[in-house]
Amino acid sequence: MQRKIEKVFYHISFACIGLITMAYTSFCQQLSSVNPAQPGIMATSESPVPAESESKRIFWIIPNYRTCPTINNFETLSAREKFTIATEDSFDRGTFALAAIFGGLGQVTNSNRSFGQGVAGYAKYYGASFADFVIGDYMTEAIYPSLLHQDPRYFRQGTGSRWSRFRYAAGQIFFTHTDSGTAQFNYSEILGNSTAVAISNAYYSNGRTASDAVSRLGTQLGVDMAANILKEFWPDIERKFRRKHHTDMSVTPNE
Repeated sequence: MQRKIEKVFYHISFACIGLITMAYTSFCQQLSSVNPAQPGIMATSESPVPAESESKRIFWIIPNYRTCPTINNFETLSAREKFTIATEDSFDRGTFALAAIFGGLGQVTNSNRSFGQGVAGYAKYYGASFADFVIGDYMTEAIYPSLLHQDPRYFRQGTGSRWSRFRYAAGQIFFTHTDSGTAQFNYSEILGNSTAVAISNAYYSNGRTASDAVSRLGTQLGVDMAANILKEFWPDIERKFRRKHHTDMSVTPNE
């Protein structure tokens, strides 16, 4: 079973590398279309989603505090504001729920045998999963962005084909913006998650080898990439839910 789990993690890591390469190429092409007179501003042909309509949770559970509808009118975040975003993401009710889900998956797959099974074992899995989220959020959204003067927010493209938006969202894992609004390699994401994986060795007694660390890092980057894709398309999905709800409410039963 353990070998099968490791193979799954390796496949995920290789898939992430493929997406990273594709996203890197696409994002570089998109950067060439930026107006030189407006550093860091992506050219778009449609109006973005209004900021006031931005939902703070995706599917009403995944924290969405660091998403911006557009990079137009870019404003620099202070270090305090970056820590505020990390705190909101880390201690949102959705984060507790996600930790419960990931903790349950970890126990079902017996990913860390030293935790054991039963209620006591699940408590350890839950605590480790929650620690993963909190440490990762603070490292990638607050500590490294403050030290490296990078912006931790996800700026939605919002326009163009679905494929171009997908590639853009995936590319945001490896490219971000500095506090001045210019594009830069996302050191905060890579170093932040790498640091979080290193720290996690303190409470994951099993899987402390280099290959295990690479697998966990690849998995985390894949999760963050998927989160970015959801952030990009969530307004479209949410509008469909609202239209469906409005349609259902407008239909009256036959009497």
